[in-house]
Amino acid sequence: MLDTSLIVMVVILALVFDFINGFHDTANAIATCVSTRAIRPGVAIVGTAILNFLGAMISTGVAKTIGGDIVISPTLVNEMIIIAGLVGAIIWNLLTWWVGMPSSSSHALIGGMIGAIIVSAGVAALNGWGILKIVLSLIISPVSAIITGFIIMKIIFAVCHSFKPAKVNLAANRLQVVSAALMAFSHGSNDAQKSMGIITLALVSGGFINSLEVPDLVKFLCALSMALGTSVGGWKIIRTVGGKIFKMHPVHGFAADLNSAVVIFSATLLHLPVSTTHVVSGSIMGVGSAQRVKAVHWSVARQMVTAWVMTIPCTAVMGALSYVILTQVFF
Repeated sequence: MLDTSLIVMVVILALVFDFINGFHDTANAIATCVSTRAIRPGVAIVGTAILNFLGAMISTGVAKTIGGDIVISPTLVNEMIIIAGLVGAIIWNLLTWWVGMPSSSSHALIGGMIGAIIVSAGVAALNGWGILKIVLSLIISPVSAIITGFIIMKIIFAVCHSFKPAKVNLAANRLQVVSAALMAFSHGSNDAQKSMGIITLALVSGGFINSLEVPDLVKFLCALSMALGTSVGGWKIIRTVGGKIFKMHPVHGFAADLNSAVVIFSATLLHLPVSTTHVVSGSIMGVGSAQRVKAVHWSVARQMVTAWVMTIPCTAVMGALSYVILTQVFF
């Protein structure tokens, strides 16, 4: 009975995490198109919620990576460990959302899980190579986004140099509807799978299923939860991502969204989890640098990087503390 109630708690917390991830990371998909006024905020949020849901339903490769690569064996993880990891991640996401600082929900979830596993089962239970693969994908993806964002913007400048800026921005304003839609779809395809992987890991460790194959009901619930969270919106983070890094025009917004969608969806096809927050911010930095390096507000960028670096250690501590507190309460 206890195991069943704990499994239910894991599912609820994972869906809450997905919901928070939705409104925390809404900015990733719509900050550029809202800041350039390509799409009205209300329309952007509803459209993003729908596309997040559809994107979340297409694949489970990232979910299997999250569920199978953090710990050596699912048998070493119990429901209390997963609950503690989720609690640590949720607390961090709410704190960073409250101050309007973009941070990675992916980093938060992985950090929370690592902390809870270390304090309960020991360092030996961690899958070192699997975690290294996940962390490398999280580090390399924003760097790649900066580089490819810079290149894409330079290509657009080269192609459109003979046209009037007003005409280019008008065309980009219309095209940004498409690029923002691609961004929203790719966001759902990668981010919702992280909760799917955690729930599936809990079901395997509890003996409810035999393999890390994500059940259809889990896919649907995680996709729905993220879509509902997205519909709430995250205006503080939208303002930071959309305007404080670099003052964008429609052509910049189009380039940033297109680049982010390509990077994120490529990672999904490779079954690698990435931080959409990092990728979008990296794309904006790359696009801004192509315009003029000094046009990017690097002080804001440094604050964001600081938050990124702090996320895994801080959430690991939160996950560890959550495990200690929860075991004292329940046992």
